[in-house]
Amino acid sequence: MYILCRHLRGEYILSDTIAAVSTAMTSSSGIGIVRMSGPDAVRIADLVFRGKRPGKLSDMPSHTIHYGYIFDGDDIIDEVLLMLMKAPNTYTREDVVEIDCHGGPLVLQSVLDLLIRRGARPADPGEFTKRAFLNGRIDLSQAEAVMDIIQSKSTFALKNSVGMLRGSIKDKIIELRKSIMHDIAWIEASLDDPEHIDSADIGPLIAEHIQGWMSEIDGLISENARVLKEGVKTVILGKPNAGKSSIMNVLLGQDRAIVTDIAGTTRDTLEEEVNLAGIPLIIVDTAGIHRTDDLVEKIGVDRARDSLKDADLIIYVVDRSTRLDQNDYDIMDMIRGRNVIVLMNKSDLECRADAAQIADKLDAPLVEVSAKEETGIDQLAALVKKMFLSGNISYNDQVFLTNARQKAAADRARDSLRLVARSIEDGMPEDLFTVDLMDAYEELGHIIGQSVGEDMIDAIFSQFCMGK
Repeated sequence: MYILCRHLRGEYILSDTIAAVSTAMTSSSGIGIVRMSGPDAVRIADLVFRGKRPGKLSDMPSHTIHYGYIFDGDDIIDEVLLMLMKAPNTYTREDVVEIDCHGGPLVLQSVLDLLIRRGARPADPGEFTKRAFLNGRIDLSQAEAVMDIIQSKSTFALKNSVGMLRGSIKDKIIELRKSIMHDIAWIEASLDDPEHIDSADIGPLIAEHIQGWMSEIDGLISENARVLKEGVKTVILGKPNAGKSSIMNVLLGQDRAIVTDIAGTTRDTLEEEVNLAGIPLIIVDTAGIHRTDDLVEKIGVDRARDSLKDADLIIYVVDRSTRLDQNDYDIMDMIRGRNVIVLMNKSDLECRADAAQIADKLDAPLVEVSAKEETGIDQLAALVKKMFLSGNISYNDQVFLTNARQKAAADRARDSLRLVARSIEDGMPEDLFTVDLMDAYEELGHIIGQSVGEDMIDAIFSQFCMGK
């Protein structure tokens, strides 16, 4: 059943009732949730649900939980708890019904199929959150924060995403736009009434405002935000048998990489994710770098070299129980000038590697570790945290743009403000200021979903998981 209705943004949209499984379907679990949203959600639920207490769900108060069974005709599909939430105080601002089933994929699919046969349609990816946005409950930055929460790889990223969901970004953007629009209106007023407003005062004051606005935007698009969102691209490098794979296994807390006493065991790159001191690392273990005539080993060494191109961090593992050789010097020449942490591995054995020579070659911290004894990892974690968070991110109320789309809009807004500042410096007429100020105003609006086209909205929500 399709209903044409007006949502809070003042536009007309087609509103039907959607349904989806909102929990994982890949394996069995204790519980699973099937969710419906739309004008017919309660009516459809009444058709399939029989509660232990008499009465129709449509007659029950909102935000109540009901125990009973899902029936397909006379056949029981499952014993469930049903959560009844009536508009407008729901996730989507529509009537919402959530059915807590047993978590088997078959029973969840059976309940979903039944709801669809009774009048719902399968939800598109992210459609529940999309409706929350279209119905005005959240803005676009909050909607994208929902997916960021689901995909958070660190405690910092999670806290940042929760802050965005609560409206921290929205509040900042609204305040910035309000301030910019105030100055635009002031410029227009001075042009319309030059006798009462001295245009000579406009340029210097707006220039001062621009510095403040740009400072606010810079605070939102810190490089630390990318680290929080994507993780630190980390390459473990070293010559054969230095203990690279052993270090990776220690960081992962499991035997992921093959470790033997035979040099050259790793012949290809191996990528895994690990959380170290609250910072997500995308770790690549590589083949030992050395000069060789073996064709397969050469391919592994070439791939190790290629992995360095996009690395944010290089962990150079040195076997401190052996003397440095030409392979070590080749590696140090390769990574000089990059973000490097040197791990002096096998600290449980006698030291024969010359740390002074490494310090002379590389401007990088050295950490004594033992993969065998699993020591020194805390010092490594502290260095990574210091290197990539630089004391600028902590558990406070500061929020960053971690979304690439949002960051690009903020960058464009900043560029427009720079153009205004340049126009002021060059003594350009005041009416030219408003063009770039309005561009900045519009770009900031894109962050929270103002002036965003339908195609962009569809593209954003298509990246969400099903049932969210």
